[in-house]
Amino acid sequence: MSINFGREICGNLEAAESREWLVTNGCGSYASGTVAGLSTRSYHGLLVAALQPPLQRTLLLAKIDETAEYEGNSYPLFTNRWSNGAVTPQGYRYIESFELEGTVPVWNFACGGALLKKRIWMQPGASTTYIHYYLQRATQSLKLSIKAFVNYRDYHSRTHAQEWPARDWQRNVTEIERGVAIRVYAEAQPLYLLADRGNASNTSFVNNWYYGFELAAEKERGLNDIDDHFLAATFDVTLEPGSSFTFVASTQQNPNLNGVEALDLRRQYEQKLITDWQATRSPTAPQVPDWVQQLILAADQFIVERQDGKTIIAGYHWFTDWGRDTMISLPGLTLATNHPQIAESVLRTFAKYISKGMLPNRFPDDNQEPTEDYYNTVDATLWYFEAIRLYHATTDDNKLLEDLFPQLAEIIEFHRQGTRYNIRLDPSDGLLYAGQTGVQLTWMDAKVNGWVVTPRIGKPVEVNALWYNALRTMSQFAQKLGQPHDGYDAMANATQRGFSRFWNDATGYCFDVLDGPNGNEASLRPNQIFAVSLPESPLTSEQQRQVVEACERSLLTSHGLRSLVPDDPQYIGNYGGDQVRRDAAYHQGTAWLWLIGPFVLAHLRVFNTPSIARQFLEPMQHHLYASGIGSISEICNGDAPMEPKGCIAQAWSVAEVLRAWLATER
Repeated sequence: MSINFGREICGNLEAAESREWLVTNGCGSYASGTVAGLSTRSYHGLLVAALQPPLQRTLLLAKIDETAEYEGNSYPLFTNRWSNGAVTPQGYRYIESFELEGTVPVWNFACGGALLKKRIWMQPGASTTYIHYYLQRATQSLKLSIKAFVNYRDYHSRTHAQEWPARDWQRNVTEIERGVAIRVYAEAQPLYLLADRGNASNTSFVNNWYYGFELAAEKERGLNDIDDHFLAATFDVTLEPGSSFTFVASTQQNPNLNGVEALDLRRQYEQKLITDWQATRSPTAPQVPDWVQQLILAADQFIVERQDGKTIIAGYHWFTDWGRDTMISLPGLTLATNHPQIAESVLRTFAKYISKGMLPNRFPDDNQEPTEDYYNTVDATLWYFEAIRLYHATTDDNKLLEDLFPQLAEIIEFHRQGTRYNIRLDPSDGLLYAGQTGVQLTWMDAKVNGWVVTPRIGKPVEVNALWYNALRTMSQFAQKLGQPHDGYDAMANATQRGFSRFWNDATGYCFDVLDGPNGNEASLRPNQIFAVSLPESPLTSEQQRQVVEACERSLLTSHGLRSLVPDDPQYIGNYGGDQVRRDAAYHQGTAWLWLIGPFVLAHLRVFNTPSIARQFLEPMQHHLYASGIGSISEICNGDAPMEPKGCIAQAWSVAEVLRAWLATER
């Protein structure tokens, strides 16, 4: 897919800084920034290294400031916004065009008559970022000077040079062959800045702190928006027409400095992703649009190594691997892309953390074992059954079923008898009850300052749809393995009978929650769509149709389903402001892009018109140009024009759009 922008975007600061690029290494490290070259988030940087993969992500190389000299003129190619609001220099004005080659961002800088091409990528499996320059057009030599700004902070935080810990940094910068080695204190991970040629000089012998970089996106979010960086080294090179220069930032002392070779390896890696996926497709299968193929590359960015196997990053920039997000996105990211071996590794990895019949909601940032409070999810464990079902349907791997079946049986039993957070089966109607004051358990999990915005204590509709699906799935697994299955069938039958309580004749769709502290919750939310999209539905065919029509009529947007119907008094159509305001809107009207996948699957089930169902996905091709370039965001405003918000690249958004598109090809 050719995603590219000309000066109409690149030369417009508001437009260029709202479009972000991302490159990853498969271990949790990444590099990211804006088309304008301006850092707007604490999460932006040219090397954010996962020091304990995939966690402890630490900003090491914050930015570089490049200046080109050509035909006697100086061209600052970088842009900074300062704490006083000034934007200077305005290097974005020299960007003639920007494009995405696979996942590799490419800038073309026009310096008078010269054209300088710049690419950024990461080496798979290594915390190594490549920045490659190629003098594509010139009549004489061009001098390029690069200032390298470093940091050493958690990617969530900020550095203030005159405060601890930065004020105590030793800032040990040592000149080595081809560059410098930087260690801010004795125990810190060293950073190596290297070049394939040119001159490198250590500038740390003076107090080269640069103060007051403003982070506009953090300011908009009501967070600390000022960051300081340390100028550690400069690199100078003279480029002749047709020549290139490679700058490398790495946690490894001796990375490959051959930029042409490293770029070719990156291209081979991405081509293999496409080839692997194409191998599953029939020669008679319809041609897939380029933007759908781009999602194959985007999907790979979320798959990372954990110390004991594969896992999935929920979203960039600030999420780690979450249980719920992992299980929902696993089929689209791994099975739809023809990487079942990754799916198996993820499923086995998470099996190690099953406790009291539950998967963890998330993991500690320090890579320690999850404690009790990390298991605050009622649905992640139930999505685990669906992920395993889809894996088995794809691979027919009975060995995984045999290995995991005892744990799956234990999960069912814990839910039947009761486990954490008052999660228990109600024998009177066969439905799952869950919840306690002050704890968020469903995917609608916003919580701020102790306030759970949508507590949904009681019997949530999607939880019981998942429970019913899990019971039917468990019966199928038992039969496949020659195990007793009558008990699972009996529980499923009871749940199906009890699920009829969700139907609200007065509205023509399901209650969102039954038996809550204030009775039944009748607000129209998207959660009931899963009672249609999951393979085992407890609803009648007519009820399924009415659910799809209700969601289409009141919740559907071009970029997903709203989390609450607009005519509800609690509806908030725009997501923004400080954390309290954002979290208040998170599930009260904000549109979630991942929900377009279940909606399309439900529409297919009810109406069986693939060509029409596919049309609901087509607006996503435009979204790939709008926020996280080449990927799909977490959320959008519920109100038009539905501006992208939240994470610029979200695992389940990419996964469910990809999975749903492929489902429409049947």
